[in-house]
Amino acid sequence: MSRLQQTFQDLRSKQRKALIPYVTAGDPAPSITVPMMHAMVAAGSDVIELGVPFSDPMADGPTIQRASERALEQGVGLRDVLAMVQQFRQQDTQTPVVLMGYLNPIEVMGYELFANTAGEAGVDGVLIVDMPPEETGSLTEHLKANAIDMIFLLAPNSTEQRIRKIVSIASGYLYYVSLKGVTGAGHLDLESVEHKLAQIRSLTDLPVGVGFGVKNADTAHAIGKLADGVVVGSALIEQIESCTDSPGTAVEAVSRLLQSMRAGLDSI
Repeated sequence: MSRLQQTFQDLRSKQRKALIPYVTAGDPAPSITVPMMHAMVAAGSDVIELGVPFSDPMADGPTIQRASERALEQGVGLRDVLAMVQQFRQQDTQTPVVLMGYLNPIEVMGYELFANTAGEAGVDGVLIVDMPPEETGSLTEHLKANAIDMIFLLAPNSTEQRIRKIVSIASGYLYYVSLKGVTGAGHLDLESVEHKLAQIRSLTDLPVGVGFGVKNADTAHAIGKLADGVVVGSALIEQIESCTDSPGTAVEAVSRLLQSMRAGLDSI
């Protein structure tokens, strides 16, 4: 059983919801990423999504785009991100880590080398925003060989046929995008989310995390009532961005927000 499967199974047995924070590796400084990952776990996070900096992040709003730019300016690339995961694993062998990003850096590295290196580093899942399920064949094979889950996005306009296609090859969990648009945009339509989650769950037993629009403890609580987990990204990056003049304080700022979200989820 993978770390992701074990984590969601344990949470379900305790009737708790997963808190899944996203941060961009290397932002605000490469030396901060691993300490921040440990701090996020201490603040109550169950799974960490670690963003791989990319120059053309089409699904990300301005906030996360700026995070990628800050990391890229400091020379952070895919190999550096994998090294950060490996360093994190020296102290934490339990918390699942999912790499979230775009296909180009993986294409450059090569599917087999990427999967092997990610497996050795301790990566548990990969979510590639711009890779459709029809094109995942050989990459999925290499990831499976390294016990790495392939995670996919579902959207409000995903058809039943599309959902069936994705759940037939997905593992770990599904990431449901709560709104049409980029990260950090819009407002939550809880009725729409509830309706779509019912459709998804009728087609799969995989856990479903919901992201895009989770900003604080209240929205985490509201989404947690419906989903198996909540994914928060832009709200955390905003905290980091406010600390760019003093990167060390970013860890504290992110921890405070996550602690309040954890409390919001635990009050369900």
